[in-house]
Amino acid sequence: MRIAPQHRLYACFFLFALTTGALMARLPDIQTHLGVTESQLGLTMIGMSIGSLISLTFGAAVIERLGVRTTAFVTVLGPSLLFALIPWLGAAPAVFGVLFLTGLLSGALEINLNVEIDRLEMHTGQRFMNRAHGFWSVGFFVTALAGAAIRQSGLSVEAHLGLMAAIVVVVGGFMISGIVPAPAPQRTQSENTNRIAFPHWGLLPLCLIGFAAFLVEGAGIDWSAIYMRDVFSAEPFVGGMGLTLFAFCMAVMRLFADPVVERFGPRNVAMVLLSLASIGVLMVGYAPGTSVALAGFALMGIGCSAVYPLAVSAAAQRTDRPAAVNVAALGQVSFVVFFLAPPLLGFVAEYLGIRNSYLICLPLLLAGLWASSFALGKRKVEVPHGLPPEPVPPHG
Repeated sequence: MRIAPQHRLYACFFLFALTTGALMARLPDIQTHLGVTESQLGLTMIGMSIGSLISLTFGAAVIERLGVRTTAFVTVLGPSLLFALIPWLGAAPAVFGVLFLTGLLSGALEINLNVEIDRLEMHTGQRFMNRAHGFWSVGFFVTALAGAAIRQSGLSVEAHLGLMAAIVVVVGGFMISGIVPAPAPQRTQSENTNRIAFPHWGLLPLCLIGFAAFLVEGAGIDWSAIYMRDVFSAEPFVGGMGLTLFAFCMAVMRLFADPVVERFGPRNVAMVLLSLASIGVLMVGYAPGTSVALAGFALMGIGCSAVYPLAVSAAAQRTDRPAAVNVAALGQVSFVVFFLAPPLLGFVAEYLGIRNSYLICLPLLLAGLWASSFALGKRKVEVPHGLPPEPVPPHG
């Protein structure tokens, strides 16, 4: 069976999201097993954040040395096996340590897959970045829904996460084994040898774009159900529709964004999406009823869908440093917002009202809109040796 190279990378995103979503779906059971409070559980989960930031900062050189296939094996299969260990651990510090190791792998996965997709785009003249991130969204959406049903069925956490690990190891091992690295583009001869991924002023506009996308994503995922409950006293099903619509619209838009970007260009697409996200935030912040709020969450999902992948592509195309370093630096600062946004928005909700926790996203969305107007341009495809792009098989 012949599998297109981009499909193997899509599978990596999907499988990583599948196992991560399974863990998130079983957090209440893990909390009960560990006997910790919500705040203690939050401190335990920070282990993954710390590991990710360290990996994103210092991991680029290691990833380049190992290569895309070896790194994919370790970073896709490793987290599923580590997550399967968590239900067997009886102490929060031990879980923190496992999550820290998982964070190291997830940060490396972020660099490895994004850089490889950028190289494949440059090599073939086609776009895959948004669709690849779309498979992450689909994987998380699927496993979250399945996780709720599995919890209802009474299947133990040990069996659930063990089953997910087995699926990831079998399917992931098959898909990753056939990865053939795309040739690295010869963007410039002036790339320096710095391999520590600290952001610099040249990346600031792209960081603003990533900040805006991740802030809206955090607000949509973490606070939508609480918003619907507190503002409208919505029934659980209606309250959950905010998250469902947000995740669904984000996933669908990412899956179909690449042809749109190819036709209209990254700059125009990002500006339209951030404008839609801004309208969605305003609708949620001032919604008179549930229907308007739900429509706002849908627009937020569409609006933040392809923005971060576009920023990643732009970072990878910069010629001041190696692509892996710039992608890691952008991911580093964007992940800070992703991890800090939920508690910060919770603070705003507690003291200023939950509607204002959405409206406070608007200034950063406008900043991202401003940065998109000049930081994102038209892709220049590099074709090695003047030859036409190699065709990519259309079917897996």
